[in-house]
Amino acid sequence: MGSAVRVLAEATPATRDRYVDLLRVGSLAVVVLGHWMMAAVTPDGVGNLLAVVPALQPLTWLLQVMPVFFFVGGFSHALSYRSLLRKRPGGPAASDASASASADSVYAAFLRARLQRLLRPTMVFVLVWGVVALLVQLLGGGGGLTGVTLRLVTQPLWFIGIYLAMVAFTPPLLRLHERYGWGAFAGLAGAAAAVDVLRFAAGVPYVEFLNFAFVWLAVHQLGFLRADGRLGTASASASGAGSTPGTGLRALRSLRVPALLAGGGLIGAVVLVAAGPYPLSMVGMPGEKVSNMAPPTLALLAHGLWLVGAVELLRAPAARLLARPRAWRTVVAANGVAMTAFLWHLTAMLGVYGVLLALDVPLPEPATAAWWAQTPLRLAAAAALTAALVAAFRTFEHPAPPSAATPAPGSGPLAALGATLCLLGVLGLSMVGLGGLLEGRTALLIAIPVSAPAAVAMTLGGWLLVERAGRGAR
Repeated sequence: MGSAVRVLAEATPATRDRYVDLLRVGSLAVVVLGHWMMAAVTPDGVGNLLAVVPALQPLTWLLQVMPVFFFVGGFSHALSYRSLLRKRPGGPAASDASASASADSVYAAFLRARLQRLLRPTMVFVLVWGVVALLVQLLGGGGGLTGVTLRLVTQPLWFIGIYLAMVAFTPPLLRLHERYGWGAFAGLAGAAAAVDVLRFAAGVPYVEFLNFAFVWLAVHQLGFLRADGRLGTASASASGAGSTPGTGLRALRSLRVPALLAGGGLIGAVVLVAAGPYPLSMVGMPGEKVSNMAPPTLALLAHGLWLVGAVELLRAPAARLLARPRAWRTVVAANGVAMTAFLWHLTAMLGVYGVLLALDVPLPEPATAAWWAQTPLRLAAAAALTAALVAAFRTFEHPAPPSAATPAPGSGPLAALGATLCLLGVLGLSMVGLGGLLEGRTALLIAIPVSAPAAVAMTLGGWLLVERAGRGAR
């Protein structure tokens, strides 16, 4: 693997924005570490450290970094979709009629490429765990920590479902961005604010679920703005040695938008939490009446603005760091297995606790001195087990060779239907888990009961439709 990483790193085009790759890997790494740290496991079940020690909840304002991942996704999706549009027959100079038809086929090809990278490792994870869960329950297991594990391991799939929605909405929202720029973002942010007003001030039932779309798509829209250089374009060397007073002034000016985002977002989040119905924690808490995460709130959107602005302020020094070969090779290597590590990290963590319980190793009460003293060993063991799982399953994260076929005109609606089934299936599986397979356990997904087998079938069926639409004919 080392030689392959070196080749990839050395072949990186000079025009590639390496900082985006660092943000992608870094945000997932922070999420993984946060999950490992927050788990307060006892022989009776799994709790949340933030509930045990509420004073730690302000740390979520730094560690809830999913907005950064979705922001980076918007940037990457804009570049990828535009690249496919340029390669279509006739390119940018195509007539309106042919451009519309080819854009339809480009959409199918775009969805196929993106879903392959997401769903190949995801479905391997689901199928492996599905077999394990079925065997455990056929043998009469499924209680205690095993039952908790079967419910918890699929919960992070909500992120995959939301990300699939962002992929599906990229073409229409990119067109809105190209026409209205910041106005498109403002429209989504305004819609998120209106939803919270209807929810908290008018008491309109179920309206809050619209913010799964408005909040996360608004953050995603910021990635489009970055792709067009509207968040500032400070170069890596703007503040380095040898820069002239003019270049230094331009670099400072380029930081104005990120600074406004960071400052305005942070102030907005503080005001909303202090004066409104929003909780302090930016992650979900057990038993809370209002969560900033599920469904997302205006406070979480403000938090996302603060994080996006903050990471953009660090763009120039990070770019200088990534110009060093060793640092860039590390990012390249991590990017190749990041999704696999994310999918399996809870399996590794719960596996460590399972081994401790099987060996009758005492589990200290969460947040005690003994618990904190044991934490480095648990984290090291979870990291080692995650690495072993990545070694076993990383091959499924490698993208499939691109198809030489051109999707047929009119394939876009079929691909959109497939993507919708995929995201609903993945979201349903994240909610229902893999426990209670023999009893037909279900969870409500948009007021419809969904079982784990039905969720898997939806996902696989949707993926098949996207593959059929995006592959086309030679």
